[in-house]
Amino acid sequence: MISINTFRKLALSLPEATELPHFEKTSFRVAKKIFATLDIKSNMACIKLSEIDQSVFTAFDSATIYAVPNKWGKQGWTYIELKKVRKDILTDALKTAYCQVAPKHLSAKVRPEQPE
Repeated sequence: MISINTFRKLALSLPEATELPHFEKTSFRVAKKIFATLDIKSNMACIKLSEIDQSVFTAFDSATIYAVPNKWGKQGWTYIELKKVRKDILTDALKTAYCQVAPKHLSAKVRPEQPE
């Protein structure tokens, strides 16, 4: 189980990540773009992935990581149940979401193997 504080620390450990309110949730952003939201009441996170990355993560464990069930899910928004997810999987998913929206010079700090 991942605590709210652990999720927050992982998200904010990414370069230039910030935490801001987003409606009734908390958002995590880089360069003003949201890469994750956190719903404290339901202990769920939502991250922005590409369609390909979403299919990879959901294929790994569809009971824990799954597409938002509407048009947002088709755009890559993906739920993660923090009560069930392993820390290594969450860390990889957060980094993937971050790199999806971050400027290239920042995503290169997280995933240096990716070409700029």
